Amino acid sequence: MIKKSLLHALAVAASMLAAFVVATPANALVEININKGNAQPLPIAITDFISGNELGAQISGVIAADLQRSGLFAPINKSAFIEKVSDPSKMPRFEDWKVINAQALVTGRVTREGDGRLRAEFRLWDTFAGAQMTGQQFYTQPENWRRVAHIIADAIYKQITGESGYFDTRVVFVSESGPKNARQRQLAIMDQDGFNVRMLTNTKDIVLTPRFSPNRQEVTYMSFEGQQPRVYLLQLETGQREVVGNFPGMTFSPRFSPDGQKVIMSLQQDGNSNIYTMDLRSRTTTRLTSTSAIDTSPSYSPDGSRIVFESDRGGRQQLYVMGADGSGQTRISFGDGAYSTPVWSPRGDLIAFTKQSGGKFSIGVMKPDGSGERILTSGFHNEGPTWAPNGRVLMFFRQNAGAGGPQLYSIDLTGYNEQAIKTPAFASDPAWSPLLE
Repeated sequence: MIKKSLLHALAVAASMLAAFVVATPANALVEININKGNAQPLPIAITDFISGNELGAQISGVIAADLQRSGLFAPINKSAFIEKVSDPSKMPRFEDWKVINAQALVTGRVTREGDGRLRAEFRLWDTFAGAQMTGQQFYTQPENWRRVAHIIADAIYKQITGESGYFDTRVVFVSESGPKNARQRQLAIMDQDGFNVRMLTNTKDIVLTPRFSPNRQEVTYMSFEGQQPRVYLLQLETGQREVVGNFPGMTFSPRFSPDGQKVIMSLQQDGNSNIYTMDLRSRTTTRLTSTSAIDTSPSYSPDGSRIVFESDRGGRQQLYVMGADGSGQTRISFGDGAYSTPVWSPRGDLIAFTKQSGGKFSIGVMKPDGSGERILTSGFHNEGPTWAPNGRVLMFFRQNAGAGGPQLYSIDLTGYNEQAIKTPAFASDPAWSPLLE
């Protein structure tokens, strides 16, 4: 169970270390245009935070790993550093950093307060402009040091790219263990980089398709508990859970509305399935589709006005878009193969999907009108994309040929930066959280 005090333990008094942040001059070189195709990673030097123990190096290591994994930054090996920073509050010797082509520099310090809390501070420098770009400090309990590192990485990412980061987030997923013919599937949660894995369920009942609430520490998922497939709500802070509705058939593919007030899902009856919404306050349900086909995997647009879903009403799984009230159901996918598991980007500009064609499973994206289809990665079996909250990175699961079980991967919108996410056991069905608060 996650305690509320830990979720908000940062109580982050994020204050500026300088009286003002020095604006980056017009001729400064520290900028990344992430709207370009395969952006060249920015060389950045991240010094060990001054701490008097190993914690400073651990925090800077997590920051470097976050930034490198994004594909937009290239942390410089510390063995190349010329200046040894002993006081991060002082102006660096910029010439020493320009010699090794460090276009940006991060310095910092970690100290222990009288009340036991950690105080972590950092500064981001533009070495070629010879100016500080930003600086902040944070207070937290010692056990939350990794989260402080993720928050600092987000601040650096935002300052240089102009867009929100995604490092201070978590991923809920299905952890799979045991032999293939008797696989146990438990709900689990971890930091976005694969650390701090923790089980959320401990039953032997199969769980599937977990999804985060957009504004609460809450997930929805499907479970076969009691041999009856149901959709459940789980409160992460308290561990309390409840069944969503008492439907006569099988309910699956749950997902929250953007305001967190509704759950949209599929209900299977008499060999077909249709899409329903349930208001979590009144518990009233509304049916949105009414066909003899299989309509499933609904996902809202970020403004809640439209829904994308998959349907085989045309003979093969394809993607459709409709209004939030079920009106105007329109097919948007027309390529070869079958399309499934659509999910709308948090930015609203793209829809991610799984595509089965030519004996391969691919993860791709298209615009909401179906144009601009682009495959990001293909393989023996890729499935279940989920968006990072900034809409720039996707996570999915892959079953490689001959492998014992599925594993998690991430890939950015360029399609060039694919990363394996290590987990203690096999893993599938990832769902990315919003930025934590």
